[in-house]
Amino acid sequence: MQSTNWASEHSEALREYLAKGMSYSEIADSINAKFKTAYSRNAAIGRATRMGLAGSDRPKDSPNPQPKQHQPQLYKLRERSAPEFIRPLPIFERTATAKLRCVEIDPRHLSLMELERGDCRYPYGGDEEGEAIAFCGHPRRKGSSYCAPHFHLTRGPGTASERAAGIVSLRIVEVA
Repeated sequence: MQSTNWASEHSEALREYLAKGMSYSEIADSINAKFKTAYSRNAAIGRATRMGLAGSDRPKDSPNPQPKQHQPQLYKLRERSAPEFIRPLPIFERTATAKLRCVEIDPRHLSLMELERGDCRYPYGGDEEGEAIAFCGHPRRKGSSYCAPHFHLTRGPGTASERAAGIVSLRIVEVA
């Protein structure tokens, strides 16, 4: 970093170049070329400020360069195509919702507000627009939200590990 003490010749050159209306960048370049120094534009601004030369009363005789006309850049349109590694998603047809099979149990058809802590929460109804949903309401099986018949209905055949293996194989088939 350059010292803040400028030589008197450098300060006089700064004053002279400012009187000519040169920009601070041009002034710094000229002083550096003339005296073999390395002042920056900001150093010239700072020195002019300390000398009381910088400010709003600085003459604006220098012609402002005209802004360059920006030519719009023409872009080549390229054909859009999907990369080879992206496969299109299959389109599935809508199917009717499957009716759940019922167990040989006569539900109590309780509303959500009527359900108690130990009641089965297997839903009934709600298939059509505006139809209320009711719940089984029989005593729940321990460790489940459903009574024993509904518990077995929702679990399907096989052990837990067999059911989990079936889900995993379906996920693998869907991904492939």
